[in-house]
Amino acid sequence: MLTFSVCPATVLVEEPQPEETGVELGQYLTSSKVSQEAEAEEPPKTAIEPTPAPQETAEPVVEPEPVAEAQTGTIKPAENSQEADAKKKKKPKLLNKFEKTIKPEIDAAEKLRKKGKLEEALKAFDSLVRQYPQSPRARYGKAQAEDDLAEKLRSNDMLQRAISTYGEAAELPDVTSDLLRAALKRQAERQQFLGRVRGSLATLQKLVDIFPDDFSLRNDLGVAHLLLGNNKGAKKVYEEVLAVVPSNGFAKVHYGFILKAENKIAESIPYLKEGLESGEPGTDDGRFYFHLGDALQRVGDDSAYYWYELGHKRGHFASVWQRSLYNVEGLKAQPWWTPQETGYVDLVKMLERNWKTIRDEALAVMNPSSGRFLPEEENLREKGEWGQYTLWQQGKRVGNACQGVPKTCSLMERFPEATGCKRGQ
Repeated sequence: MLTFSVCPATVLVEEPQPEETGVELGQYLTSSKVSQEAEAEEPPKTAIEPTPAPQETAEPVVEPEPVAEAQTGTIKPAENSQEADAKKKKKPKLLNKFEKTIKPEIDAAEKLRKKGKLEEALKAFDSLVRQYPQSPRARYGKAQAEDDLAEKLRSNDMLQRAISTYGEAAELPDVTSDLLRAALKRQAERQQFLGRVRGSLATLQKLVDIFPDDFSLRNDLGVAHLLLGNNKGAKKVYEEVLAVVPSNGFAKVHYGFILKAENKIAESIPYLKEGLESGEPGTDDGRFYFHLGDALQRVGDDSAYYWYELGHKRGHFASVWQRSLYNVEGLKAQPWWTPQETGYVDLVKMLERNWKTIRDEALAVMNPSSGRFLPEEENLREKGEWGQYTLWQQGKRVGNACQGVPKTCSLMERFPEATGCKRGQ
């Protein structure tokens, strides 16, 4: 079966194209909400906080609320031991011994950044870097100013500069462990935002090597593997986490997610369920409600609808019956559409006129010995086989696939709303 997906007609912001990955960028949440700031000094009371960086890839996170006990157990409040411990921790130490002697100069530059005077802040930090080239804090401040300015200007070039500068700060001698962690963590986040997933993976691996006991970093490393479509690598990471911290809810939902993708339906259920019940940050995600409910349905457990209802209450689904994770405001759900209702009359009419051509080319490449059709990736079937032959994915043509179906591709190339769609195949 050939499947085409059409994007909404209006696109406000072009999303960055992921590197060599079949998983949509931003499909997963990271385990910890590490702020762009990790300040050693108290911000000036008159400072204006800059607009925080967007959570670029994922649906809005609705913080879990306490839910009364149901047949499946209880959902705990969002705050957990990790958050409680974080509150007890002292402020991160970003200044080394020498930098304490130039703290007033660093504070002055930081005050400009906090007030949103980003061009002036960047000049101030750049001057500090030239004057004190071995200062990690000055370099880190420059990276933050570049990061903020990139967001303001919506400039990928400026953001790439920030990514490089974060890396430079982490490489300098006498860098404090807190600044090292903050710089590399932010570098990984921004690499991921730009679609530099392999670079982000390398940065996160470096962090894990430096801070082996920080399991939030290991969780983030697992996410990076998933973004690259490397479920095997992610599975290994989460097994390592759960071997040491078996109650880690974030690792549990992701491990269950991977088991479900491997069609280990019954095995995935307790991990998905217990991970969601933990209420830990990063677990309240529509995908986990969807896959837990789907797994329960497949084993004949009616409690699936409890989880669908909970997912709806948390804002992930339009309703218990409409469980799409990608929704367009104002777009209604209905089983059948007229060409006029779709908004893509020409595309629909073209498919109707040429369905025999498309069918004939599909049959020609369906020969099992050619290996052109691959198993459907989302495990939508309950039995039998479902193969797919992908022509475009996430807005890019897939290899030389069109050589096998040249007429179909020629027809589709006239409709960039389909071939350029970054949310489908």
